[in-house]
Amino acid sequence: MSWAAVSARRLARHRLDAPALVGGDPVTRRIADVVAGTCGVHAQVMSAAEVSVAMRVAGAVCGDVRDALWRDRTLVRTHGPRGAVHLLPARDLTAWVGAMAGLDAARGPALGEPYLDPDQVAALAEACPAVLADGDLTTDELTRALADAVGGWAAEPVVGAFRARLPRWRWVQSALGRRGALCFGPRRGGELTFATPARLLPGFVPMDAEPALRRLALRYLHGYGPAAPAEFARWLGAPRDRCEEVFRSLGDSVEQVTVMGSGPALQLTGDPVHDEPPRGVRLLPYFDVFGVGCHPRSLLFAGAAARRALTRGQAGTHPVLLVDGQVAGVWRQVLRGRRLVVTVEPLVRPSAAELRELVEQVRRLAEIQGAEDVELEVGRVVAGPHS
Repeated sequence: MSWAAVSARRLARHRLDAPALVGGDPVTRRIADVVAGTCGVHAQVMSAAEVSVAMRVAGAVCGDVRDALWRDRTLVRTHGPRGAVHLLPARDLTAWVGAMAGLDAARGPALGEPYLDPDQVAALAEACPAVLADGDLTTDELTRALADAVGGWAAEPVVGAFRARLPRWRWVQSALGRRGALCFGPRRGGELTFATPARLLPGFVPMDAEPALRRLALRYLHGYGPAAPAEFARWLGAPRDRCEEVFRSLGDSVEQVTVMGSGPALQLTGDPVHDEPPRGVRLLPYFDVFGVGCHPRSLLFAGAAARRALTRGQAGTHPVLLVDGQVAGVWRQVLRGRRLVVTVEPLVRPSAAELRELVEQVRRLAEIQGAEDVELEVGRVVAGPHS
């Protein structure tokens, strides 16, 4: 397969060739479909996550993403691949939790070290659904509730972070999310809150690990294939040898192909090749999953793009300009009330047609975020990367 064919397929699967049409479905259901197609959306920075999702659904705005998350519950905000905070489709959470909890179980006693032993981690995982059963709790409220449930050790301020000491249970917060013991709730007066899938999703029971991992691998190959086991492992934050086992277990569901300029990889058996070359200008925000999850980076971030748009090889730290499926620059935005100012730094002088598309993208960004006035500047972006 040519790299162009790979890019064209991925753009289509990520709804970056053309946004998904709502049709007769509720917009929050279509949003969940799009998030399922990308295997989740990075949501450490919620404002960026809202833009990532809304740009993939025709006419959607940030408020629609929030409605999907907090009102209609078609999305869940929790810890996903690599332990990072993600938006995941509520309907798929049983598979996600089954897969990630299975990987954590394989890590054994090292999961809680150096602050917690396996029994303490298990006690926290059992206690969280119980103490969150009646409603969302802030961090401080959950800390006190866990201390009452399992012992004062859970609240001991021993975990060093950001010049502070966090309570002991916070060391395994992401692991508790991956096990389905907790997830995030809406902010309360500016404070973070926690919820539990057992309350939000009636009948929630995680899948068994092996079928869940196979399902997740197939979903990943649908959105990011062709891919090698090492790339799946990097995306998921899992041991490479374990991911190789999972790929081997897929059997006839996958087939090997060779990507020109890269090497052998697997794709879904019979996955159609896109004959039309990748086309379009897109502005992807911080940590957009297309840039983070697509490999090999040497082809997506080719030449000067690797130096300008990656941070020590890490993707997502810069919002990127995507032209015809390739990273072609960086950008930043400043939202002042109802006025949006976007600065784009292309690596190659854009054509007149590309500039017109860029203007449309800026207007769409403004619509998504509720800005009434927009300004586009083409020049050097001086802001540093997001950590």
